[in-house]
Amino acid sequence: MKKFPFITLPQTLILLRVAVAVMFMAHAGVRVANGTIPRFAGFMEAKGFAFALAVVWAITLFELIGGALLIMGKFTRWTTAGFMAISGGGIVLIHAANGWFVGEHGTGGVEYSIMLFVACVVVAAAAPRAPALA
Repeated sequence: MKKFPFITLPQTLILLRVAVAVMFMAHAGVRVANGTIPRFAGFMEAKGFAFALAVVWAITLFELIGGALLIMGKFTRWTTAGFMAISGGGIVLIHAANGWFVGEHGTGGVEYSIMLFVACVVVAAAAPRAPALA
């Protein structure tokens, strides 16, 4: 166990960054592939969102494009901030009403979204700082 987990801290941070990106991209990809964007827009409209279809498309495109940027390590802080906003919105609008657990002991709770939110905080904190402006 001395060498466990067999990779360095910088490598684990890259792994986390890519995993977070893949999770958001998968969420959006399934939404597109299954044709559930109109259903999600209907849900958002029922919650009082104006231009719900445009909002859902914006979320979906941000998850896809932001995920690709995150995989490449580009605009990491901005992308994770957007992902944190999406996760926070999902917690408030969807998951909080379903309790804590996602599966086994519940259905659709907040635990997964909170973990994604925290992972985004770690990824943002690990991102290289931009050089100071002269």
